[in-house]
Amino acid sequence: MRIWLDGELRDPESARVSVFDHGLTVGDGIFETVKAVGGRPFALTRHLDRLTRSARGLGLPDPDHDEIREACTAVLAANPMPLGRLRITYTGGHGPLGSDRGEHGPTLVVAVGETTRRPDTTAVITVPWTRNERGALTGLKTTSYAENVVALARAHEHGASEALFGNTVGRLCEGTGSNVFVVLDGEIHTPPVASGCLPGITRALTVEWTGAKETDLPLDVLDRADEVFLTSTLRDVQAVHRVDDVELAGAPGPVTAKAMRIFDERAGQDLDP
Repeated sequence: MRIWLDGELRDPESARVSVFDHGLTVGDGIFETVKAVGGRPFALTRHLDRLTRSARGLGLPDPDHDEIREACTAVLAANPMPLGRLRITYTGGHGPLGSDRGEHGPTLVVAVGETTRRPDTTAVITVPWTRNERGALTGLKTTSYAENVVALARAHEHGASEALFGNTVGRLCEGTGSNVFVVLDGEIHTPPVASGCLPGITRALTVEWTGAKETDLPLDVLDRADEVFLTSTLRDVQAVHRVDDVELAGAPGPVTAKAMRIFDERAGQDLDP
């Protein structure tokens, strides 16, 4: 395994980040997870654009896209695999033991791990915790991820692979690492970014390619939806066969199955849509 850290490829033994890195001490960092197919990243331009938006939201310097592209190419060439999870992490760098930032500049890490294609269907649960649609980090993909760790652990305890959040006003928001779509009377709907959800890359492509509508939805829409599916970098479009204790018979339903097919076809035609 070879990892890119601050300008060069390194072995795991020498790829060491300072114990005073602000990403470690206070979660002052951002990241992107990029699907790599046969050594080539998918939708990298969109991921880098979102990384920059997240950096600006945190007040970090704009990441150098050319350097990150170089890092991704080098890491993927050094670690060949059929399907990979490419992780780009960008933190506030070496800093004091507090919320104030230091003056050493950011840390950039790019690594990849092998993965496998997800199942066609999965189970989800809803959790009692909420997303704050008005928070300082809303819409940013930050390394402050402990809330998602807790919720995902709850999902696993209930035999599910994802946990879904409502927001502070009881509207459907998102999963720990996915966006959620519902099918109502044959039409596809997903919560708008104003709900507090992350503007997912796969979400955006799915909206563009299927004509899904961004709709303000109550959390209990999950109780009456004809079909439910998730989108994310590594899930692509994945049908849901159970929400909490309610089975959705026949998943993937016809609308979801068509969305899955469209996504696979369009993604296969263009690796950087």
